Amino acid sequence: MTVVSPHTDPGERGAPGPDHTPAGEARRRRTFAVISHPDAGKSTLTEALALHAEVISAAGAVHGKGGRRGVTSDWMDMERERGISVTSAVLQFAYRDHVINLLDTPGHGDFSEDTYRVLAAVDAAVMLLDAARGLEPQTLKLFDVCRARGVPVLTFVNKWDRPGREPLELVDEVEQRIGLRPMPITWPVGIAGDFHGLVERADGSMRRFTRTAHGASKAGEEILDADRAAAEEGVDWERATEELELLGEIGADFDPEPFHAGTATPVMFGAALSNIGVARLLDALVDLAPPPSPRPSAAGDARPLEAPFSGLVFKVQASMDKSHRDRVAFVRVCSGRFERGMVLTHDATGRPFATKYAQAMFGRDRSTIDEAFPGDIVGLVNATALRPGDTLWAEKPVTFPTIPSFAPEHFSVARVADASKTKQFRKGIEQLDSEGVIQVLSSDLRGDQAPVLAAVGPLQFEVVAARLGDEFSAPVKLERLDYTLARRTDAAGAEALKGSIGIEVLTRRSDGELLALFPHKWRLQAVVQNQPGLVLEPLIAEGATP
Repeated sequence: MTVVSPHTDPGERGAPGPDHTPAGEARRRRTFAVISHPDAGKSTLTEALALHAEVISAAGAVHGKGGRRGVTSDWMDMERERGISVTSAVLQFAYRDHVINLLDTPGHGDFSEDTYRVLAAVDAAVMLLDAARGLEPQTLKLFDVCRARGVPVLTFVNKWDRPGREPLELVDEVEQRIGLRPMPITWPVGIAGDFHGLVERADGSMRRFTRTAHGASKAGEEILDADRAAAEEGVDWERATEELELLGEIGADFDPEPFHAGTATPVMFGAALSNIGVARLLDALVDLAPPPSPRPSAAGDARPLEAPFSGLVFKVQASMDKSHRDRVAFVRVCSGRFERGMVLTHDATGRPFATKYAQAMFGRDRSTIDEAFPGDIVGLVNATALRPGDTLWAEKPVTFPTIPSFAPEHFSVARVADASKTKQFRKGIEQLDSEGVIQVLSSDLRGDQAPVLAAVGPLQFEVVAARLGDEFSAPVKLERLDYTLARRTDAAGAEALKGSIGIEVLTRRSDGELLALFPHKWRLQAVVQNQPGLVLEPLIAEGATP
């Protein structure tokens, strides 16, 4: 694999822009995430985008079957074995004199908390739809997060080379179900499963594609004018133009203002597995998606792009490189210029933080980074003091809103399988807690040897067990508990609930919050009715807003 870094050689990323200030460099940045339901093709699209930016030599597929490699963004063994994304990845590369920061996110609902953190670090999102399934539950939940955060959404209808629904039906569903006005930029010629090409609405031309073996390289493109397309495509071209006329009559032309305001979405069609329509999507992201803008602080004002450096830690990941076993904090640059070696202030503790080991990320591949600007993602190595939601700043203090934890719905007691590995077990639990892989709850009664693990979805337990065994040589036994929901309480509430049947109050290690665990909503309702004065506050639910 050949990887091109936007930070290593100016010649590789095109001539530098005339404005090298933080604000000028920010205009060249596009930082976005891809959101979707599982199996919609998210990781395949991510790989195809990198292929079209010419930063990898061949695209992979999720399962690596049929002669194709595994995807660059899915680097964990579990991801490669199961064909799912369970952790976020950052791919940073250059395209058309722009720096692209593409954040691949887990599609599986069990890992939506990780996706939520990523959406705190982006300026736009690509909502990926399966042509046969349209809007699916996990996509809807992730879109709700985008809407809450004011993240503009561009829609890509994928898998048009397979049987699916009518294009007008799909765009109508987007408007009816989530209230986004669709503004198609490209339109398919041929029904789903009999895909002939794409019409460019701006000029009426048609792009016809030639597939490559296993989609491992770019699809060939041929551009046809309207007259030739009509002559060669016949009834399929006629149907496409009639649908486009209908779209024009209802005012579905592109308008940047409602897109950036989050009330409308550009819509494109294609097939990521065959690399069809992917180059056009990449161009649209550069041309239409917003660059970084001043980020609101916890105090309510906005940090100007030209202000001294500030950054938000949105993810912490250990052991991306098994040969080093290190820990990387992913920091979104919010303002100013980052320079490797600068000493920052860790806002949560007020302590200095050195940045000698700073890297640009491309999946698990890395390169040393000397400078970065608003919108860029910097990997800080061995950042043991940092947690998701932390703020780093230079010269002028700022605190960005923290990234809250989701309400857990699944609970298990973890015990080390081999008592001689107790030390490794405790270290591993502490590290996974600090990364945000799992929420760790404890009490004096249970002790450190049997912490309660709290998760949004049960697959998180499998990730914990796999990593404890692989990275810390501390295999664990997990015992499921009957609790299904948690509520935040206080010391008085904990005292009042002490000894209550089917209820347990535990302390969340990451922030010291007291969480009351209930087996079901009816037990909670009974407590609320009998003790109306108790503090029992709901936590952020899956896909909900803060």
